[in-house]
Amino acid sequence: MHRRTFIAAALGGMAAGSAVADVTDAPLHTGAALAFGTTVSVSVRHADAAPAQAAIGAALAEARRIDALMSLHQPASQVFRLNRDKRLAQPDPHLLAVLGHARALSRLTDGAFDITVQPLWQVFRDAAGTPPARERLRARGRVGWAGVQAGAERVVLARPDMAITLNGLAQGYAADLALAALRRHGIRHALVDTGEYGGLGRTAGRRWMLGVRDPRRDDALAATLALDGRCAATSGDYASPFTPDLLHHHIFDPATGDSPTELASVTVLAPTGLEADGLSTAFMVMGARRAHALAAHLPGVDLLTIGKDGRQWMSAGFPAV
Repeated sequence: MHRRTFIAAALGGMAAGSAVADVTDAPLHTGAALAFGTTVSVSVRHADAAPAQAAIGAALAEARRIDALMSLHQPASQVFRLNRDKRLAQPDPHLLAVLGHARALSRLTDGAFDITVQPLWQVFRDAAGTPPARERLRARGRVGWAGVQAGAERVVLARPDMAITLNGLAQGYAADLALAALRRHGIRHALVDTGEYGGLGRTAGRRWMLGVRDPRRDDALAATLALDGRCAATSGDYASPFTPDLLHHHIFDPATGDSPTELASVTVLAPTGLEADGLSTAFMVMGARRAHALAAHLPGVDLLTIGKDGRQWMSAGFPAV
């Protein structure tokens, strides 16, 4: 997995890539670890260093555990083994939880979200650009979310040429587990960055502040938002492009076998990281109008869409500042 596309960009002249919080009486404690092909981090405001560091360690351990379970590339991961063998006995409960959410999200979005698009990613990566139409068509024929059958005893892929990716869900789920670990340790003020973001509490009466990257300038912000107890995730065409023009990238529309053409990025606020992560991918595929229409019916969901033409559309409850 690679870090996805949300940047917590510092304000007030600080460098992009960090979070912003006003100074409080409680010291700031931080920790980081490698997971999902990048550095994940936890920042905690707490009076005592020892319990703060214990909480940070527990939160980072949760993120690393989900990475080890759902990685596409680690041979010991359950996702790797499922893709290799097309069946997996005794799946981990966390894997089942994410697969269950994936299935529900596929139904909700009429298939715009689909964890079986991995064959499309593979042919684009192997082509190092745009693959021949017949190869893309063949890969598209291997995609279909209903072909993943998951139960407590086993997970089975319906076809021997299928493969899944949980890169559109795992980091958000890891953020949820990390936040839960912090709460168990009595932490009230914290920011979790697994590539998706979740915050607890406030600092000096203010929320944790995040910046949404301009999808066409890596040194500029398109918006700034205040975490309000929800989690945040962004998907963008610039994160892992296959072609310099950003028309072909790591997000695929299962209906076409290619990348969606309307949006450059989508930022989602949702009650959980798992929801925010999956919806940001689905909304990229659905396009602005359909995405905003669906979000209006989902409790606690707000979004910012930015088109390839630069046009922005922010829902009424998006916590921009």
